[in-house]
Amino acid sequence: MPASTTKPPRIAVLADSDTRWKWGALTASRLAADPSMEAGQGGDAQGDTALTGYLLRGRATPTVRQLREVGVRTDSLREVTGVEFLREMAEETYDVLVLALVGGGVQAMLHGLAHAWQGRTRRPVVVTGYVGVVYEKLADGLLLRHGADLVLANSRQDAERFRAVYEGVGADASSVTEVALPFLGGAPYEKNDPYTVVFAAQPSVPESRKDRTYLLNRLIQHARMHPEREVLLKLRSRPGEHTTHIEELPYQKLAQRQDLPANFRLVYGNMGEVLDHTDLLVTVSSTAALESLHRRIPTVVLTDLGVREGLGNHHFVGSGCLASWDQLDAGHEPAPDPEWVARQGVGAAGPSSGGESYATAFDGARRRIGELLAAGELPPLEPYYTPVTAPGYLPGVLARHHLAPDGSPLPGAPAADKSAGPVRQIVRRAARGAYRHGVQRVAPVIRRMGEL
Repeated sequence: MPASTTKPPRIAVLADSDTRWKWGALTASRLAADPSMEAGQGGDAQGDTALTGYLLRGRATPTVRQLREVGVRTDSLREVTGVEFLREMAEETYDVLVLALVGGGVQAMLHGLAHAWQGRTRRPVVVTGYVGVVYEKLADGLLLRHGADLVLANSRQDAERFRAVYEGVGADASSVTEVALPFLGGAPYEKNDPYTVVFAAQPSVPESRKDRTYLLNRLIQHARMHPEREVLLKLRSRPGEHTTHIEELPYQKLAQRQDLPANFRLVYGNMGEVLDHTDLLVTVSSTAALESLHRRIPTVVLTDLGVREGLGNHHFVGSGCLASWDQLDAGHEPAPDPEWVARQGVGAAGPSSGGESYATAFDGARRRIGELLAAGELPPLEPYYTPVTAPGYLPGVLARHHLAPDGSPLPGAPAADKSAGPVRQIVRRAARGAYRHGVQRVAPVIRRMGEL
């Protein structure tokens, strides 16, 4: 996007969870930044950008702490229903709209926006993409995102895969635009004292109590075997908070039953700040592995539970980072493969290995947005899924967001509620808390009873 515009670009971000807010808000900052002034180290690159945030009301709506952790300034930020958001978009005028939602949410908003913008001569450039590593439901997720002006791919490898899927079903693939994860950055790795091992936990991988207890026990065992090391369990959310995925068995709960060594701690907060003091990052398949590799921090993707699609660690085949706890206990440190790292859009590879510099990773997307804005009138949004191409699938996707097959609000859809008082807000928070309690406590008990 040209830095010479006479007024700052107006950008709106709609997100449905903490991780997608992080991706959406930081992506907006990168897209609007002057490349010559961009921080490139995870810092504030907004400049004079006017950023408006919307949080889609649901089970994973971020808390104040989760929002603060991202560190992105907004001119306004509020919670909305899908229908309320669409009604506002019919009236507001933005330059760019970033949809940081799960695939079905993106598809619903694309159809809803197409309906809301009927007859308008100008509309925002619509951008969407993925929060991190894409290791499952590739075709499903991609086709649900088709119809946006830009579908961002976080690496060269993803861009090639995305185009192949779109072209394979006869859909326009010109929207696929290679960028990088917007939250990479930080100082290159330097050794710490004491040597610090960090396990980056994930809410849904692995799922079973047995596997999660195993990983926790191995981490504790590593701390006992190496009392000279600091061993940290990095958690995504505090009790009662939700992330992108439902976490039925939080590590905090499992850790309460353990006798923890003095050099073992549970930590929260911004991953970048934790990586500032990390000597070895260990995970099953978290995107944190790419953040770590970007900074040249020794990084291990665990093989203890197998290398399986269900775990997502199959994505790291060929990376040179696969290893087990037995190997780590014995002092193994991985050596990442430079070619694999370069294909992941990780800046540590650098131009010398064929990878693009992270500082220029968003240049192509900025140029594309600038061209679309300069064109003036944009064509209507045209997703691949329509009542003709997916008559047995699309109506259900839209109905979950209270939209009819033509993108219009269904009768009885939740309306705008700008006058919600403190009592109504308390009731909403209580309802969300009850839902989370049911998911985390009641549902697992019912499932175990059903297995008896």
